[in-house]
Amino acid sequence: MIGKEYIMDGLNKIGQLGGKKAFSFISEFKDFAFKGNLIDMAVGVIIGGAFGKLLDSFVKNVIMPAVSLVMPGEQGYVDWKLTIGEKTIPYGLFLGEIVSFLLIALVLFIFMVKIIGWFTRTKEEEVTAPAPLTKDQELLSEIRDLLSKNSTASA
Repeated sequence: MIGKEYIMDGLNKIGQLGGKKAFSFISEFKDFAFKGNLIDMAVGVIIGGAFGKLLDSFVKNVIMPAVSLVMPGEQGYVDWKLTIGEKTIPYGLFLGEIVSFLLIALVLFIFMVKIIGWFTRTKEEEVTAPAPLTKDQELLSEIRDLLSKNSTASA
């Protein structure tokens, strides 16, 4: 695999050959392409695509064949069709795609809303938890409480 430094050196050499305009363009492109956020996003897209394929395979090879056990038919949901006159509407594959979508939405909901929400709430609780009072602060709090108690009793 080609390293990031090797690519950057090559881009710098190309920029030097073409003059200031080419260098400016190459420099701008290098700054854009090798930002950490862009690379992180690209990795996320690739992993997301692989995850989508995995869930799609799960739906087509496990879930829908299990559903077709309950429903009559030789080949299962693939052959589910509605015939109106001479026209047929193959709704079985569409139902498989709906199940696939719902599974992906459920997994994203569980991960994004529940798990990440739990992590952020835990961090917020750690941040908002007040530090324990020092001995001086405890004594000052007791004096304050006693003074406010005496002022309300005399009023």
